[in-house]
Parts: sequence; structure tokens; C-alpha cells
Amino acid sequence: MARRFEIEDTSTRQYRRFKATGTQVVVRLLPPSDATDPVSHFLASLNDLSRHALQNLSESNMVGITIQNRENQNDKPTGISFRRKDLVTGDVILSLIQTFSQSNSRFNALDKLIMTVHSVRMPVGFGKRGIKSRGRPLSVMAHLKRSVVEVKDQKIVLPTQ
Repeated sequence: MARRFEIEDTSTRQYRRFKATGTQVVVRLLPPSDATDPVSHFLASLNDLSRHALQNLSESNMVGITIQNRENQNDKPTGISFRRKDLVTGDVILSLIQTFSQSNSRFNALDKLIMTVHSVRMPVGFGKRGIKSRGRPLSVMAHLKRSVVEVKDQKIVLPTQ
């Protein structure tokens, strides 16, 4: 199957402090052949583009995408907020393109687009394996953990520091 887009440039940047990665891809969607429907070709191109941009990311990563027209960089880039990788599909990117095209920005589907994908690695697991209650009463757990309140004579007593 032939690619429906052409990649001109790719650059990646690491943000170690935030455990994030930014990948900037400059792409141009290829025009449809004469026999195909332009709308279905455009949707399929967006699906292929989103699959390509997200292929090396883990399923638990949070992904944010911005798209900007390369020809007219005076316009602000439009984007989608961070969401899980599995929630980013071609339809989501299509809604982004729709808001982009309905603004006062100049947009042509065959222009070169700058697509920036920011991904943040989210920890997978159940957090810190700390103190477990193991059937201990609440008064004992209040001494072991600072965030647990103690109940005495039907009154809630906050732990002392």
C-alpha cells in the first residue's frame, strides 16, 4: 500500500526533567488519484499520519499534538490537549484540522504541515509499595502514616506533626 503523505523533515527533542519527548514532523499530504473520493482519501491520510507519528510510543503515554501550516507561520498552531495514546485517532486529528480550517488561518490540505507530537511517559503500576494495613487497627495505622486521621470517641482527630 502506498503512503498517503510525504515526510520532509523530522526532529526529536528530549525533556528529561518532565520525562517528555517532542517530535516535530514536517509532512505534505499527497493528492488523491483520479478514481478515489477526495474526502475518504483525506481521512485515510490523516489515519496513516497519526499511526506513523504515534508508532514508537507506549500505550500509557500521554500525547499532545499541534499542527501548523508551514506556508503561513504567522498563524498560531492549533492543537489537541494531552490524552492517552489510544484516544488519538484520525478522527481527532480531523476535528483539529476542522477548527484550523474554520479559523481565519490560511489552510490548504496539500500545503506542508508542521505536526508536533509531545509525549509524556506515565508510570505504569500501582505506585509506591509502602505500609500495608494487614489488619491493623486505625489507631496503629495513624502512627505509621501521616495522612490517616484517627477516630476517638466519635470525633475525628488529625495527626500531629
